[in-house]
Amino acid sequence: MTAAENVCYTLINVQSDSEPPSEVSLKADLEKGEIKAKTEALKKVIIMILNGEKLPGLLMTIIRFVLPLQDHTIKKLLLVFWEIVPKTTPDGKLLQEMILVCDAYRKDLQHPNEFIRGSTLRFLCKLKESELLEPLMPAIRACLEHRHSYVRRNAVLAIYTIYRNFEHLIPDAPELIHDFLVNEKDASCKRNAFMMLIHADQDRALDYLSTCIDQVHTFGDILQLVIVELIYKVCHANPSERARFIRCIYNLLQSSSPAVKYEAAGTLVTLSSAPTAIKAAAQCYIDLIIKESDNNVKLIVLDRLIELKEHPTHERVLQDLVMDILRVLSTPDLEVRKKTLQLALDLVSSRNVEELVIVLKKEVIKTNNVTEHEDTDKYRQLLVRTLHSCSVRFPDMAANVIPVLMEFLSDTNEAAAADVLEFVREAIQRFDNLRPLIIEKMLEVFHAIKTVKIYRGALWILGEYCSTKEDIQSVMTEVRRSIGEIPIVENEIKKETGELKPEDEVSAAPAQKLVTEMGTYVTQSALSSSRPSKKEEDRPPLRGFLMDGDFYVAASLATTLTKVALRYVSIVEDNRKQNSFVAEAMLIMVTVLHLGKSSLPKKPITDDDVDRISLCLKVLSECSPLIE
Repeated sequence: MTAAENVCYTLINVQSDSEPPSEVSLKADLEKGEIKAKTEALKKVIIMILNGEKLPGLLMTIIRFVLPLQDHTIKKLLLVFWEIVPKTTPDGKLLQEMILVCDAYRKDLQHPNEFIRGSTLRFLCKLKESELLEPLMPAIRACLEHRHSYVRRNAVLAIYTIYRNFEHLIPDAPELIHDFLVNEKDASCKRNAFMMLIHADQDRALDYLSTCIDQVHTFGDILQLVIVELIYKVCHANPSERARFIRCIYNLLQSSSPAVKYEAAGTLVTLSSAPTAIKAAAQCYIDLIIKESDNNVKLIVLDRLIELKEHPTHERVLQDLVMDILRVLSTPDLEVRKKTLQLALDLVSSRNVEELVIVLKKEVIKTNNVTEHEDTDKYRQLLVRTLHSCSVRFPDMAANVIPVLMEFLSDTNEAAAADVLEFVREAIQRFDNLRPLIIEKMLEVFHAIKTVKIYRGALWILGEYCSTKEDIQSVMTEVRRSIGEIPIVENEIKKETGELKPEDEVSAAPAQKLVTEMGTYVTQSALSSSRPSKKEEDRPPLRGFLMDGDFYVAASLATTLTKVALRYVSIVEDNRKQNSFVAEAMLIMVTVLHLGKSSLPKKPITDDDVDRISLCLKVLSECSPLIE
């Protein structure tokens, strides 16, 4: 045996900082030491041999003084020792001392303790010397009839390994194991025996399976898995056998073991392309995803469903199962939900898109009521994007989707609201018949928008697509509602001075007189009121954005007001109404400019925003019938 073959199948932890003992001290411990000392010495011998030491002088010492001991720890260590110790001379002949070892293990194979018998059989699976195994064959065969299943199943493994490596030692192994399998009752023993027949004599394995094929669903899961493996191999090698075993695979889809169901579904797909088979396998996958708690398992099975979809004939079958696939959305894991939504979106057709949209709308409403989960916002965003895609592919569904999604323009999660805004912008451009509905819903939620980016987008949509007199007037009403009382500067100063109460905590600081742009004096005090946050919460949204110094939204507002005012002038013939509307728009712009140049906002207005608002004022002043 070469050095590369001299391996150990057991992992052993070696302390690198310990000093290697001398062979003399080890020999003394193995000969005269107590059980504990012999155990420690044997461990050191094993480690030294693994590190490349030969130690030939200790072999006979271990045979004489350690091998006869009945201590279980000693026996476990000896199994490792005989596995790694050199058993042949340099010229390849078996050492004479190994005959004694062989006799000792023949006695262990007849030991009344089932653990010693079983562990010895496992050790024999690792031996590569046929001379050592040949005298043990009668004892190994006798272990097939032992009362304990641990011994019997290890005896099957030993026979299988010996037959594979040294067939001449037990040429009748397949027949022996077949007879054993017919009479065996233990599931683990039957599994090992059946596994051996699959690899050693497949015809005998098929003969046994044909005698019990109707009882397969009553077998244990470990045996069912091996049966699935056999059917898969046989049917791939000989496709004519498929009809013989297809019913058995169908029965295994109802197994209580998730592993068996998974393997049976995968085998069924490879054996048959019939729609009924694909549907049964897909339904099995869906049930596994729903019932299994491990998210990794869910993702693996979802990948199998996605693979099924890639085949054109399979895809048509899966389209009928879209609603079943959506049941997976009950899983809280975001990655599972993401894959499920993508799969459902790929499979949706005109036949089931309405049902899909109903389910997704319910899921969106659920996310509005559930806030404790950390992925709720991301999940809502996924739902919005899926509904967006459905509406683009199936325009008839847009009218059902828009009212639900428009509610989320006021969402505090900017990403989800931005997705809704993108969807609304695309829908209002693509579907002319939906514009009145979108404008109506936009005006309903306009005052509740909390994010300045979304507010700017909503302003642009209203300014671009409001075309009737009623809609334009509604836009102006909502803008006035959103900006609050004007002029802003004077009202804010009045609120600041009017809210001071004797009971409010005021920090001692000198009052300072300031001159406003209107030429009036106001007194500014450094104070700390007990209710500043409430005052800010009471501000309308647009007023709050402006007080925070975000005047980019003011420029957007000026552009929108200019658009709707010009459109209003072209629609309405009454000069008084035209002048009134244009004057109101200009008043709002001037008020915003005044606020931007005051010291009230957190940040002053930029020159770019001033130029944009001034340009809008100039345009409106030139179009006004009053000025003309």
